Amino acid sequence: MAEAKDTLESRIPASCPASISQILYHAWHHDLSGLKPLLRAAGRASVQEPTTGETPLHAAIRACAPVNLSPLDSEEEGEVQKHAKPVVHELFMGGAIWNDVDSNNETPGCVAARLGLPDLYALCVEAGVRAELLFGLLDGYEQLESDDGEEEDEDEDEAEEEGDGKVQGEVGESADGAEAEGEGSEDVVDPDRAFVQPKRAPGPDVDSADYLRSNLTYSEGKLVDSSQNGVMMAWETSIMRASVEALLPGLAIGRRILNIGFGLGIIDGMFAATRPSKHHIIEAHPAVLEHVNSAGSEFGQAWEAGGPSDGAYKVHAGKWQDVVPKLLERGETYDAIYFDTFGEDYGQLRMFFTEYVPALLEEGGRFGFFNGLGADRKICYDIYTQVAEMHLSDAGMDVEWHELEVDMKDLDKEGEGEWQGVKRRYWTLDSKSIRDLIFRPFLR
Repeated sequence: MAEAKDTLESRIPASCPASISQILYHAWHHDLSGLKPLLRAAGRASVQEPTTGETPLHAAIRACAPVNLSPLDSEEEGEVQKHAKPVVHELFMGGAIWNDVDSNNETPGCVAARLGLPDLYALCVEAGVRAELLFGLLDGYEQLESDDGEEEDEDEDEAEEEGDGKVQGEVGESADGAEAEGEGSEDVVDPDRAFVQPKRAPGPDVDSADYLRSNLTYSEGKLVDSSQNGVMMAWETSIMRASVEALLPGLAIGRRILNIGFGLGIIDGMFAATRPSKHHIIEAHPAVLEHVNSAGSEFGQAWEAGGPSDGAYKVHAGKWQDVVPKLLERGETYDAIYFDTFGEDYGQLRMFFTEYVPALLEEGGRFGFFNGLGADRKICYDIYTQVAEMHLSDAGMDVEWHELEVDMKDLDKEGEGEWQGVKRRYWTLDSKSIRDLIFRPFLR
C-alpha cells in the first residue's frame, strides 16, 4: 500500500535549504548528469534534509516507491529501479554513508528492503561490506547501528575485559568512522548534516564486564540480567537444534564437543544426548555457574564424575579468553565447537575463530555460533553475515549455509509474547542463517 511518508513533498519540504534540496531533487529524479557536478565537493553525497534526515541515497531509492510512480510507470517498476542503480552507485562512489538513518529510523537499505527493491538493497549491502572490511584492515571495527540503539565501546582496554555473552552486531557510526551527529564538533554544526536522529529508548548496557557483575534471573523459558535484558530465551531452541544437527551430522555419538556460553543449557542438553566422548563447557557468569551446580541440574558434579574418563565432562569456570589458552596448553582438541556469548562484539568472535579455532578443531571438525550479529536490523545482519563469511574463509573454514525459518508469531511485538518481561527484542528477523563451518588445514 502506498504510504504518504514516501512522497517527495513529505521528504523534501519547502523549508529545505537550497544547497541541500538541489542535490536531493537530482537524486530523487535519477538525474545522473545533473547530480555528478554537485558531488565534486567533499561531503556532498551525504547531505541530509534538516528535518526529515533524507539523504541523496534515501531520495534515489524512495523515488521508486509505488506512490511516486505514475500509472504508466507502475507497469515498468523494474525500469525505474534500473534508472536508480547508477545514481545509487555514483553516490556511494562519492562518499555517501550507507547507514545514515532518517526521521523514520530507516537507513537507505531499510527503505529498499521495505519497498521490495532487491537491486538497490544489494548495492547498500555491498557498500556496508566494503566499509566494514576497510575498518577491519585499519584495526577499527565499525559498529553497526541496530534498532535498540545500543552502543558498545570498542576501546582496546575495555575489549580486554570482555567475557562470555551473546554476540551482538551494532550500528552507530557513519561510514567514515565519525559519529553520525558529528563527534568532536559539539560547538560547530555542519549545515549539511544538521539533522538530529530520532530519539529512541536507551539501549541496554551489555558490556561484558557489567554483565558479569549483574544479577541474573532464571524464569520460565528466560534468562535475564538485572536490567531485564534477555541473555537467552527458550524460543531459540529450534535454532539450537538445527545447529547441533549441522555440527554433528547424523547426530553422531562419541564426538568431542566444546561449547562456550551455557546460558539455559539448551544446546548442551542436546549435545549430551549424543553421548559425547568429551564434553567441555566454558561459562563465566557466577550466577550461571551457581545454577549449573544447583540441585536438579543435569550438568553438576555428578555429570562431571560420570564421564567416560577423568575430565572428559567438565564445566570450566571463567572467561573463554582465560580458559581457552589453558585448553590449548593441554593439547585439547574437538570435533565440534559452538560459540554463543553475551555482551561481546564481533571483534571478540573474530578473534576466537581466527586465533583459537584452527588449533582447537580437529581436521574435518565443525564450528558454529549463534548468528545474532545485527539481528534487529536486516541490513546489518546481511552485512555482518558477508563480512563474517570472508573472515571465516581467511581463517581456513569452508562455509556452508543452512537457512532456518524463525516463527515470529510470538516475537514480533516489543514487550509481548516471548518478549514479555524482557527489555528489548534482540531478534526481529523471520529467518536465520546457520553457519556450518568445516575446518580445513592451511596449506603448508
